[in-house]
Amino acid sequence: MYHMLAMSHSSKVGATQSQSYDVVVVGARCAGAATAMLLARRGLRVLVVDRERYGADTLSTHALMRGGVLQLHRWGILDGVKAAGTPTVSSTAFHYGDEVVEIQIKPKEGIDGLYAPRRKVIDPLLVDAARSAGAEVLYETRLMDLLRRDNRVCGARLRSADGEHFEVTAELVIGADGVRSTVADLVGAEPYKTGRHATGVVFSYWAGANITGYHWCYRPGVSVGVIPTNDDLVCVFVSVAQSRFHDEVGADVGAGYQRLLKECNPRLGAVVERASRMEKYRGFAGQVGFFRQSNGPGWALVGDAGYFKDPLTAHGMTDALIDAELLAQAATQGSESALAEYQRVRDDRAMALFEVTDAIASYDWDLTRVAELHRSLSDEMKKENAAVAKWSPDRRSGG
Repeated sequence: MYHMLAMSHSSKVGATQSQSYDVVVVGARCAGAATAMLLARRGLRVLVVDRERYGADTLSTHALMRGGVLQLHRWGILDGVKAAGTPTVSSTAFHYGDEVVEIQIKPKEGIDGLYAPRRKVIDPLLVDAARSAGAEVLYETRLMDLLRRDNRVCGARLRSADGEHFEVTAELVIGADGVRSTVADLVGAEPYKTGRHATGVVFSYWAGANITGYHWCYRPGVSVGVIPTNDDLVCVFVSVAQSRFHDEVGADVGAGYQRLLKECNPRLGAVVERASRMEKYRGFAGQVGFFRQSNGPGWALVGDAGYFKDPLTAHGMTDALIDAELLAQAATQGSESALAEYQRVRDDRAMALFEVTDAIASYDWDLTRVAELHRSLSDEMKKENAAVAKWSPDRRSGG
């Protein structure tokens, strides 16, 4: 286990009370905040830095699958999600053209349904839990470089909100800083598995739609996701192949969104047309998925920094919460072999999910084929849920 340092914690932005830590986590979103929380609960001295502000929003599908909800329940975070007014999702409906297949979400393992919290809800809840466990958190703080000694990462050079540069040492630096991870760039972490397809997505939030449950709608060439979230709003996203996204959405995002929504599901398009759009349209032009080398001497990657798949199957937040625990377990052991095992276990869990998501993202399917792919996706998620359910609750991590 990493050497335990004298405890002295602060959440003050712009300065730390200590310059030495067991772990520095770069990124305070789902993956980073959850990892920091778990490590702090295990007694490690943790510093978390993030270049954004506390509570800032970010691109997200919001939808949590059962494995992610189970993690929040075990960690004592789910009650906060509910208290924030996040609606309980009790059903999932798949729309294949005009055919609808509805699945009821059965209460199991102590959770009563699924949830899709806004990122301005879930991220601060995890950060607050990390702080409560003793982690220091610095916002508006950027990673400028990594410190190295004897070919091993041993800390970070940071820049505070007021432009001050300072250095911190650590036994381990974790990159939880997303697809375009600075940590990954600085250590030269290369992808060893990449997808073949990427989708472009446009979404916004609607009031007055009166839609409950998750809805996933498909027609050849286009798909739509409907996700109830906080403030009585529904997030509705439209997804197409990346090439089509550039051709049909780029010039007029709103018109392209409405046109593709009605193409996929005319009834839903009519419902949204009558609803009130509460926020601007937001888009993601697409990113081919990948697995990056996610561990090395003195460093590791978690969340989208290490493994990213197309958002079409809305599994990213669940991935982050599961992988946070895998990495926290490995980091607590404090050996390079444990970190290598973290990557292997992550890949064993995620590879089939990655492949089937990539196949759906190709849009090279008819409705019969995409329904088959969804059955394969469901089978893989059942395996994932079963594996997570077998994890022994850890009182140090709120279980």
